[in-house]
Amino acid sequence: MKRIYAFLFLFMFMCFLAGCKKNKGSAEMQMRQARLPVVSYIVVKPQKVVLTKELPGRVAAYKTARIIPQVSGVILKRVFKEGSYVKEGELLYIIDPKPYEAALERAEAALKAAEAQLPALSRKVRRYARLVRTHSISRQVYDDTKAALDQLKAQIKLYKAQIKSAKINLDYCYIKAPINGIIGRSYITEGQVVYAYQPNPLAIIQNFDPVYVDATISTEELYELRKKRASKLLEYTPDMDKNVQLILEDGSIYPEKGILQFNEVTVDKTTDSVVLRIKFPNKNKVLLPHMFVRVKIIEGMMKNAILIPEEAVKFDRKGDPYVFVVDEQNRAVIRPITIERSIGNKWLVTSGLKENDRVIVKGFQYIRPGVPVKPVLEHPQGGSR
Repeated sequence: MKRIYAFLFLFMFMCFLAGCKKNKGSAEMQMRQARLPVVSYIVVKPQKVVLTKELPGRVAAYKTARIIPQVSGVILKRVFKEGSYVKEGELLYIIDPKPYEAALERAEAALKAAEAQLPALSRKVRRYARLVRTHSISRQVYDDTKAALDQLKAQIKLYKAQIKSAKINLDYCYIKAPINGIIGRSYITEGQVVYAYQPNPLAIIQNFDPVYVDATISTEELYELRKKRASKLLEYTPDMDKNVQLILEDGSIYPEKGILQFNEVTVDKTTDSVVLRIKFPNKNKVLLPHMFVRVKIIEGMMKNAILIPEEAVKFDRKGDPYVFVVDEQNRAVIRPITIERSIGNKWLVTSGLKENDRVIVKGFQYIRPGVPVKPVLEHPQGGSR
C-alpha cells in the first residue's frame, strides 16, 4: 500500500513539473513575441492605371492674318477700332484711289479707241481678200492689212487685261479683313505712305476660337512612348488623343478638353525635340496667343500596374530604390525594385514586386534586414488593424 501511495505521489510531482515547464515556455514565447518590432504593411494588388505625360506649351492663334498692302499709296483713312472684333470682308484701311482710278480710265479709253478702229479694218481685210483672188492687189498689201487687223485685236485683248488689272488695283485700295478675328493695334497712321507687299504689316488679325497649343516633347520621350504602345505594355485607343487636359499658369485646370492634331516630322536641332499641336475650344477668350501653359496627354492604360506609397520606397547610397517586404517567416527582407515615375503620392513599380507581396510602409526605425517582425496590415486610410 505504501508503494502505491509513493508511486502516485511521484506521478503527480512529475506532472506538476511538466506543467510548470510548459507555462514557462509559453510565457517566454509571449515575451519574445512582445519584443518583436511592429511594422505596418500593405498587400500588393495590381490595378488598371491611366498613364499621362505633362508637357510645356504655348498658345497659338488658330488663324493669323498680317495685313499687307497690295498696292502703293497714301493711307487716307483707318476705318476699324483697334482691339475690336472684325468680320471677314470688313473694311480696314483706304489707300488714296485717285492714281488707280486714272489708270482705269486710261485703259478704258485705249480700249474704246481700239474697238472703234476694228469694224473698218475688218471690212477692209474682207474686201482685200476678194481683190487678191482676182489679182487686183498684191498679196503683200493683203498680208499687211491682215497683220494690222490681228495686231489691233491683240491690242484690244491687252487693253481689256489692263482694265481688269486696274480694277483689281483699285479694289486693293480698300483693304479688307481676310478672316474673322480680333484686330490689334495699327502700326501706321493716316497720311503715311505704304508700299505694295512691304515686309511690315499695317495690323494683325488673330482668330483664337479655337486655339492651338504647341507643346514640346523630346525625341527620346516620343520614342519611348511609341515603343511602349507598339509592345502592348500600354493599351492605346485614338479616343485618348481627344482628352488632352490643359493646366493654366496659376495651376488651375482648363474646363475644356483638347484634341491632339499632329506632331511635327522635323526635329528642332537646338532642343532635340518635336512639337505636338493640340486644339482647344476658347469661347470665353481665356487662352491668349503666346500664353505659357502645360498639357497632359494620355500615353495609354497599364492593366497590371503596381503602385506603392512613396514612404515605402528607400534608396541606397547609389540611388537605387528598394523596399522591405515581409517573407513567409515574418522576417523583414530587402527587395530591390525598379520605379518608372510617381503618380500622385505613389510610385509606379515596373519590376521587383509581384501580386500579394507584403510591403512594409511603417516601422522602419525598428528593423534590420533579416530580423523577425510582427506585421500588421495597414488600412487604406492609413491606420492599422
